[in-house]
Amino acid sequence: MVDGTTTGGGNGDVPDGLTAAEVGMWQAFRNGTVYDLRTGVRDADDPHGGHPWGPGRSVRARIVAWLLLAGPPALDGRVSSLKLQGVQITDTLDLAGGTIEPYVELKDCRFEKEVLLPEAHFTTLRLVNCSVPRLEAARVHTEGDLHLPRSRFHTGVRLTDAHIGTDLLLNQAVAFRDRTGKSIAGDGMSVGQDLQAEMLETHGELSLRGATVGVSLSLRGSRLSNSHGQRALNAPQLTVERTLYLTPAGVGNSFLSNGTPARGTRVQRFECVGGLRLDDGRFGDAIDLDAARFTMRTDQEVSLRRVQTPELRFTCEGPERGLIVLNGAKVVNLVDKATSWPVAGQFRVNGFTYENLIPIGAFPLHRRLGWLSDATPEYRPEPYEQLANILRNAGEDADAREVLLAKQRRRRETLPVAAKVWGYIQDWTVAYGYRPGRAAVWMAVLWAVSAVAFSRADHPPLHKGEGPNWDPALFSLDLLLPVIDLGQAGAWQLRGGWQWLSAILIMLGWILATTVAAGATRLLRRN
Repeated sequence: MVDGTTTGGGNGDVPDGLTAAEVGMWQAFRNGTVYDLRTGVRDADDPHGGHPWGPGRSVRARIVAWLLLAGPPALDGRVSSLKLQGVQITDTLDLAGGTIEPYVELKDCRFEKEVLLPEAHFTTLRLVNCSVPRLEAARVHTEGDLHLPRSRFHTGVRLTDAHIGTDLLLNQAVAFRDRTGKSIAGDGMSVGQDLQAEMLETHGELSLRGATVGVSLSLRGSRLSNSHGQRALNAPQLTVERTLYLTPAGVGNSFLSNGTPARGTRVQRFECVGGLRLDDGRFGDAIDLDAARFTMRTDQEVSLRRVQTPELRFTCEGPERGLIVLNGAKVVNLVDKATSWPVAGQFRVNGFTYENLIPIGAFPLHRRLGWLSDATPEYRPEPYEQLANILRNAGEDADAREVLLAKQRRRRETLPVAAKVWGYIQDWTVAYGYRPGRAAVWMAVLWAVSAVAFSRADHPPLHKGEGPNWDPALFSLDLLLPVIDLGQAGAWQLRGGWQWLSAILIMLGWILATTVAAGATRLLRRN
């Protein structure tokens, strides 16, 4: 008995008390055929429109539940299944905890009230282009697919701890927020293969905390928006075995695009209005942010703290407000554009490690150094040393030295006055040893000037009749070269200003030698 007026049906006969629409659905179920109540008029058949659907297109939810949980046997040579098109289901469809063996596919249908599927078990469930007030499906289990493409959920979807055997399809679906502010709650969900949510539209938080996706997660062309909360996508500890796509989708394609749009195709980019959080996520192949657009308030973030992935394709559009945070992230290949990074103060990379740099378009070294400075408001040596090592491993030794020189200049600003002055001297003379050729230039200039000057100096011998012949060039060189003794400096007496000049040359020689030695030591240590 389903209600007070409906009996029978256990042996396959049509029960008493069914409406004409329900009788047709009952017979189509036994036959395994599609039950189509569409009129052929586009506006009248739109499940999301305002055109009323009368009793002739309506079936009761309890009759649908009866068919799925304890329906009649299939006709001989047939497989029973529920395939509805253009049908309105009245009242609440409650299948909580049930085991539904028949195949279920509802297209262009309208639900009057919420659909309750907690802890239900399905083989495959498809709700295509349906209007659903709310889908409650916590801990639902499907052996095959769960398809919800182009459907609209007026107060959200709950899929927490759901287990989807193969694919979860949300392409072109629209989900509005529930009373907790979530549009789709998928915390702890596991998807055996792909989670395709291309051109998805959400108005509330899309929550995938701790979710697991067996292959790829595609949000190509989706628009995630949460004007009432902090984040539009909240997915810490998300695990995707292959790639997370936050990239454009081709407009006009079928709802299974399966790839990057071909050249010349009109595209819709991925857009996130609100914060995005992927902290502690694991991605087997890549995180792809190509052409993604982030619209945030100043207190919101695109947070990729401690994510791990072989490749981060950071080729998005640089956000005007908000923060990009990569603290503690670990990637092998960093693919980026100079225009993708926001201005100084809007991104953080403390502890961010990467092994290879693959810039797209022009990204000259001076801009990369500016990027590094902008990303570290407080001086830290590790980001500079990491970049220098990557450049050196790529054979760009000159650029690596420029990076280490920039590191020393940045460090100098944190030192006390005396050390800062010494740093400026090292920089002006030999660029902290990273430009050793500059020392030779200084040495040559000082040698030439001092040799000309000493050629006019009064130079009585220290011991008459002893010592070498006077040679102002060798005398100047002897003063400039510490440690090395050419026998000139100690053989002659200089007085007055000449004595001061010789002392200055000795001091400058030691400064040049010390800075060259310090620079050489740093280079040897790095190598």
